[in-house]
Amino acid sequence: QVQLVDAGGGLVQPGGSLRLSCAASGFRVSIYGMSWYRQAPGKERELVATISSDGGRTIYPDSVKGRFTISRDNAKNTVYLQMNSLKPEDTAVYYCYARTLGRWGQGTQVTVSS
Repeated sequence: QVQLVDAGGGLVQPGGSLRLSCAASGFRVSIYGMSWYRQAPGKERELVATISSDGGRTIYPDSVKGRFTISRDNAKNTVYLQMNSLKPEDTAVYYCYARTLGRWGQGTQVTVSS
């Protein structure tokens, strides 16, 4: 059974860091493109990071480029999102997404506030 479990969210001050994790089961993250999305209250879901199926390419929108890094650990079958220099506008629920499979994690809340 395909499942994604998102974790690692929390409350952090502006300028702080968090690392989100997405533990996969039922498939291998090493052979699928994976993404992180976020959705803030009253806004549409937004793509924030993608890693290609071979792991050789990553893509970020300008809003997070240079601050967020997507990676994966094939041995742990887990995808990560390292978020640095967090801003209040990064506050959202963050979701992991297995692109070809079309499956979502349950989401993890990130709140950036002083």
